Amino acid sequence: MDYFYEPNEAERVAHSREGFSGRLLSDTQFDEFMGITRIVELSIKTQGAYTDKLTDYAYAVARTNKLDPGRAEIIIRDLFKERTGLTPNQMLQGYRDREESLTKEQKSLALGFARAVGAMIRGGDKISFSRSYAHQAQELAGELGITHVGAKRLMKEEFAAVEDRDLYEVGKELEGQFFRPQIEAEKEARERTRDRDQSSESSARNRTMNGSGGRRSYQPRIRP
Repeated sequence: MDYFYEPNEAERVAHSREGFSGRLLSDTQFDEFMGITRIVELSIKTQGAYTDKLTDYAYAVARTNKLDPGRAEIIIRDLFKERTGLTPNQMLQGYRDREESLTKEQKSLALGFARAVGAMIRGGDKISFSRSYAHQAQELAGELGITHVGAKRLMKEEFAAVEDRDLYEVGKELEGQFFRPQIEAEKEARERTRDRDQSSESSARNRTMNGSGGRRSYQPRIRP
């Protein structure tokens, strides 16, 4: 499997291939383990946690490659540090430290992203609350350098402080007003299309069985 790396990251990956953990792996195994380091990193960025994900994937990759799960976890941790320059815990702690050090002005940015959740639902094409919430949290997280779950928490807090309402409740109300009707309309349209298709197929079968469709039906000749 081919991955795209930033220049500095690509250099670290190449170095890790010949490192203590990487050199004992086949090319496909190395790619698989490196892919898991990306999954662990994504878990840290989005969920603010990684241990469960790391344990689950270490067990899975160990089973398919006939390795000890503990050894597989060590390999993942080693390659993670080689690729990112940090251990999983160091990366997680970095996100936590940045969230704790946010200024009041930085935290206030969350209100605009929280309000954008509703605007996205109202103006979007079949956009659910969970999708809109996740998207805005991702944007805010990138702006502030914090985890997605931290961004969601900050959006809820700032929205409640200013609007005196719960962001989840407001979002679900808007979802009922805009998202649900769009989904129902799409469902009804699909059902009408399916009914038309079934009717056309049924008519075609009937024409075939009755010998119609532009062809003359067989008439037996009577012996004189």
